[in-house]
Amino acid sequence: QVQLVESGGGLVQAGGSLRLSCAVSVRTFSTYVMAWSRQAPDKEREFVAGIRATWSGGSTYYGGSVKGRFIISRDDAKNTVSLHMNSLKPEDTAVYYCAAGTRMVITPSAYFHWGQGTQVTVSS
Repeated sequence: QVQLVESGGGLVQAGGSLRLSCAVSVRTFSTYVMAWSRQAPDKEREFVAGIRATWSGGSTYYGGSVKGRFIISRDDAKNTVSLHMNSLKPEDTAVYYCAAGTRMVITPSAYFHWGQGTQVTVSS
């Protein structure tokens, strides 16, 4: 069973930074595509960033609204994936979810395993 636990959310002022982490309990972590998605109230879940398995190059992909401000990274030795969020805007306010899958796709529903989410609130 794959378990994902997010941490690092909170309240931050616009222009500030936050770092989210996701700990994944699975022996084959290094083989998974890892991604972050977010969901704001009354909105659909939105793909934020993804990172391929290290063995396939570990390349990254970002949603248009966060490209240039957010950075996704992974540490296969620690079974963790992180999301560094910079220049935060009030519209970044959402619950952020960590997800694991086998393909780099921007459709959140394509990912198999999900964490419970962590709230990020950006005040103006």
